[in-house]
Amino acid sequence: MEFYRGDWPAGEVPEETTGFVGRRAELIRAGCALQETRLVTLTGVGGVGKTRLALRAAAGLRATFPDGVWLVELSPVPRTGRHDTELLALIVMEALRLADQTTRPATEVVAEWLADKRLLLLLDCCEHLTAPCADLVGDLLSAAPGLRILATSRQPLSARDERVMTVPPLPVPRPGRPQGGPGQEEDAVALFLQRAADAAPGLATDAAARAVVAEICVRLEGLPLAIELAAARLPELTLDQLRADLHSRFEVLAADPEAYGDGEPRHQALRTTIGWSHELCAPLERLLWARLSVFAGGCDREAAQAVCAGGPLSAEEVPRLLDGLVAKSLLQRRAHVTGAVRYAMLDTVREFGADWLAGLGEAGAIARRHRDHFLALARRADAEWVGPHQVAWCWRAVVDHANFRAALDHCLTEGEEQAALELGGALWFSWFACGYARAGRHYLDRALARWTDPGPARSRAVWACGVAAVAQGDAHTTTRLGKEFRVCAEAAGSPAMLTAAAYLDGLGLLLHGQPAEAAAVFDATDYTRAHSSAYAGARLMVWATRGFVHVALGEFADAAAAADALRTECGRRGERWARAWADYIHGLAERGLGRPEEAAVHARAALESKALLHDSLGTATAADLLASVTADSGHGERAARLLGTAQQIWDTLGRPQMGMPHLIAARTDCERQAREAIGDAAYEAAYRTGLQTSIDDGLAHALHQS
Repeated sequence: MEFYRGDWPAGEVPEETTGFVGRRAELIRAGCALQETRLVTLTGVGGVGKTRLALRAAAGLRATFPDGVWLVELSPVPRTGRHDTELLALIVMEALRLADQTTRPATEVVAEWLADKRLLLLLDCCEHLTAPCADLVGDLLSAAPGLRILATSRQPLSARDERVMTVPPLPVPRPGRPQGGPGQEEDAVALFLQRAADAAPGLATDAAARAVVAEICVRLEGLPLAIELAAARLPELTLDQLRADLHSRFEVLAADPEAYGDGEPRHQALRTTIGWSHELCAPLERLLWARLSVFAGGCDREAAQAVCAGGPLSAEEVPRLLDGLVAKSLLQRRAHVTGAVRYAMLDTVREFGADWLAGLGEAGAIARRHRDHFLALARRADAEWVGPHQVAWCWRAVVDHANFRAALDHCLTEGEEQAALELGGALWFSWFACGYARAGRHYLDRALARWTDPGPARSRAVWACGVAAVAQGDAHTTTRLGKEFRVCAEAAGSPAMLTAAAYLDGLGLLLHGQPAEAAAVFDATDYTRAHSSAYAGARLMVWATRGFVHVALGEFADAAAAADALRTECGRRGERWARAWADYIHGLAERGLGRPEEAAVHARAALESKALLHDSLGTATAADLLASVTADSGHGERAARLLGTAQQIWDTLGRPQMGMPHLIAARTDCERQAREAIGDAAYEAAYRTGLQTSIDDGLAHALHQS
């Protein structure tokens, strides 16, 4: 089982799902360019295959970059014209899985993390963000000498030392030159035949058929997307019918150059082919295509039905229509590791749908339905977080992060700050437990600044923002928001809100190194009593933190008792995230009581659950504990390797041990013990092994040690 990265959506370059045709010369040129310069931008019209070429080139260069090849998809970023370098740096952070817990600028965090890495960053679809992309790549390349960047864009970034490489269409047969037999076709023809074999397995491939294919590819000027869309029509049309239809389409274009596109011939060829595919769709398929363009990063069937159904398009029809768009190569169907099926559009196809949606006058209404769906989804996740479906909701929060971001962007762009507060407040678990604290602060800070009227939505958002500040180790903001939220809780007279207020107040004190004062705050509320409210998770968080304070005060028996009680409560509810914290606290308590074997059992249980949930903070903390227990037992080399693995995760968080004095002291003591046991040279070697081994492998090694 892979725990940390291998089965989790991230920025790693995805595997190809269809065959790659041609481009040998371009691949060589791209590889050589990246050896000679550190920023290469692949330019060309939409549909020419920039992304596919970049992915294939990046995959071929993977061995050159020991720290990986990482994809940052920028097409889902809204085209509002108000982007800045810091927002792009945040998106890069998320692609790199840097769950940074500090309040430093995102650009600084990414640059610092990349500083000693040999890594290839693939920035895909930069054309609507060229200025901030140019600024960001300049900052990153200056800070990280081992970094290379491969960008795709319809226009150059105009960045310093940028090498621009124009991606041409695929070669097509030249007039008067006979087309070769199988394996001897021009690349455009080879691509058509490969895709046609999938769409129409019985297609004839004799000389006459190849001549027709060659004519089609010449007409489409070798544009890969246009060729794929044309080949997808073959189940319904013969080759001759396909050629005739295309011929008539381009006769219309010649008579009216303004019909499709901006006058650039190849762009017009693609727009004409997409428009032709659009006209060949059934009316309901066209409507679904347009409405699906509202999604950022794709969607599942449930979301497509909820957002796109309405009017002549019923929810019951949506699954069949989705299949139809997939068959026409207008949608991509992807099986997610959870077993769910998701649908995504290529950027050029999505743009066409968005234009059509605007033409229908539905853009605003569908965007509001998208917002409403993801607000309802966030509310449901919040309500079910403390329960047996917690892991599934954790996955969902990550998979649909781009859609949640798009919904929040819509709210803040359209002056719907109260809806932004509601959505940001309901997603507290994503900001705190799923590694998106910085994104939570980005949206909640803006929404809170704009909507100052008191009420449940603002109170909830204040608490969620405070929780995100806790994850960042931001003691000042935690304390400030805790005071504001306590006023709201006291005014409401809600025991559940008062317990939630105690969490922020207590954590503010704990982050300032005041455990005794934090204990008094926690003990003033009855956190062991269940409350049926939106703050159910806060009660378990107070419970867990109170156990940690027992440890910090040397009250190990009390800590063990608190952890046992919390584990029982979590087990009754089928909850895993807080239960893992209970395991961690129990491990701390057993270590304090001088029972290292029992402590190791609890530390491994905490580590396994936190890694499964991809809770970076919890994983790093549990790994530190297991290292300390291992050092106590005299296994200095194993402890040093564990510290190296933990350090990798802390590096992604940005603030080692959250800056908390108790955790820093424990880590320092563990290192001292390990060095004394095996000597400095052996310690450094083992630590370096943990630091250089992948996090997945490091955690697997830790969990399988007896």
